[in-house]
Amino acid sequence: MEMNDIENMIDELRSGKVKQVEITKEDFLQFRSVLVQQEDFKQFHGIAKHGGNVVYEYLSQPRS
Repeated sequence: MEMNDIENMIDELRSGKVKQVEITKEDFLQFRSVLVQQEDFKQFHGIAKHGGNVVYEYLSQPRS
């Protein structure tokens, strides 16, 4: 997964253009390394799925 792809996915979630993005187990560490650097990191909610994939959503309120 390219850095531009990751940044685009994060921007689309943030803007509400998409409700969810699914990240494969293989791309998870690379995606997360970019995600944790975001100022609004706590507004991204990841849900682990069977098989190692993670579905991310953007929350209107930061999680605690």
